[in-house]
Amino acid sequence: MKLTCLFVSGRSAAIQLEDGGLYNTVKPYTLRINGECSVTTNQVVTNLYGLWPDTDYTVEVLDGEEQVAVISFRTAFESVTLNVRRFGAVGDGIHDDTPAIQAAILCCPAKGRVLIPKGKYAVTPLFLKSHMSIELAEGAELCLNTDRRCFPILPGATETTDETGDYNLGTWEGNPLDAFAALITGVDVEDVSIYGPGKLNGRADQADWWVNRKQKNIAWRGRMVFLCRCSNITLQGVSVCNSPSWNLHPYFSNELKFIGISVTAPADSPNTDGFDPESCKNVLLAGAHFSLGDDCIAIKAGKIYMGSTYKTPCRHVEITHCLMENGHGGVTIGSEMAGGVHDVLVHDCLMRNTDRGLRVKTRRGRGKDGVIDEIVFERVKMEHVGAPFVVNCLYFCDPDGHTAWVQSREKYPVDDSTPRVGKVIFRDVQAEDCGACAGYFLGLPEQPIEQVEMENVTFTFDKQGKPMPPAMAENVEPCLNQGIIAKYVNRIVMKNVHMAGQAGEALSCEQVAHVEGA
Repeated sequence: MKLTCLFVSGRSAAIQLEDGGLYNTVKPYTLRINGECSVTTNQVVTNLYGLWPDTDYTVEVLDGEEQVAVISFRTAFESVTLNVRRFGAVGDGIHDDTPAIQAAILCCPAKGRVLIPKGKYAVTPLFLKSHMSIELAEGAELCLNTDRRCFPILPGATETTDETGDYNLGTWEGNPLDAFAALITGVDVEDVSIYGPGKLNGRADQADWWVNRKQKNIAWRGRMVFLCRCSNITLQGVSVCNSPSWNLHPYFSNELKFIGISVTAPADSPNTDGFDPESCKNVLLAGAHFSLGDDCIAIKAGKIYMGSTYKTPCRHVEITHCLMENGHGGVTIGSEMAGGVHDVLVHDCLMRNTDRGLRVKTRRGRGKDGVIDEIVFERVKMEHVGAPFVVNCLYFCDPDGHTAWVQSREKYPVDDSTPRVGKVIFRDVQAEDCGACAGYFLGLPEQPIEQVEMENVTFTFDKQGKPMPPAMAENVEPCLNQGIIAKYVNRIVMKNVHMAGQAGEALSCEQVAHVEGA
């Protein structure tokens, strides 16, 4: 077994037990901490709480009586704890606890902790400050106010005084637009950790956030956690539910960790993406569980204004030991990706009952900086996924998404509006009970997908499945139990790819320049 310490705060730690399991370990283990207290775990990424600051700890992993791994670490220094109850927070779910909790945050000194103990705290958006931690204790729940009129608005693009640039706060689906602040909002903060077994509840199921979802109402819908130009931020252990829109949205931020979290929403909730890093770098998502109404994970880099103006790709993203359920896509890249997405590694993950598994979305108009390249999916298992692999360069999003310019299969000139998909790799993937098809790769006629590699991949098919369009583009017919369908691709490389039970050919190609190993 390989044992790794992913994160340590003053009062918590997250360790990763790699025994060959994906989200859950192959078997349960006992953790013995400093030779005394013991806990049982069956999760690869396990959170530990109730630790003491500035203290050495040794954690032994026991399989029965046998020690199979051991790790040591020292918890972080903590200067002081500020309990929000002492600032006047009531925690009855009725009283507005926003001023008390915000006061505790603003008064917290460097390396201090704000403690939110057991209770239901009715709040409007809270704003972070640097060099501190927030602990959501067992049974603590921040409940978002259901009246949007009480919320602060983050303005979109605001022209700078010298009229040479803009200052961007609000954002909606890749454009700088006025948006409500998130339950937890960070702007230009650094060195912050939010941890604990508590909950962030957006209560959108009790409000009107999901009504007329495509219309702006005062401002665009807010998130649960929004991090704007932040660095060195960790969210550990917290459960997030019922967001007004996207749940976790880091934006132009760096050095981020999201560890051992849970994100849930009803299956019919609109735009409730689980995790949407946008124009961020050096991001780790480990041990997360998603079950919601849209893409579980969607990696983004803005629409054309943000992409061409700031030229900030989303890059160096690692997603590991996560469970994605019941969403539109397990891991999605795009469609707002005009700044580019590079160097993404998704590994040791499990997907169940999602419409699509590993999904890339782009379209004409995303621009020459909209390059998707070096995307690797490996050691992934999928169960009852409609279309495990989808790369769609004709995605019909935005008001002009169904126009001939976006959807035409004619070869247009390559210009500043043309995005590009480079290399996408699928390695050691097992897809059981596929629905529509094994894979659907649709490039641009003028800019084909450069290279798709599949190695050690197996597909089986669900004979009781229902037909569905594998990709959201015009003239893509619903299909059932088809193999791999590829159109407008420069190169396909297949090594040890097997499928059983498909209807028709294993590989169907149109305008594919080179196929190796089929």
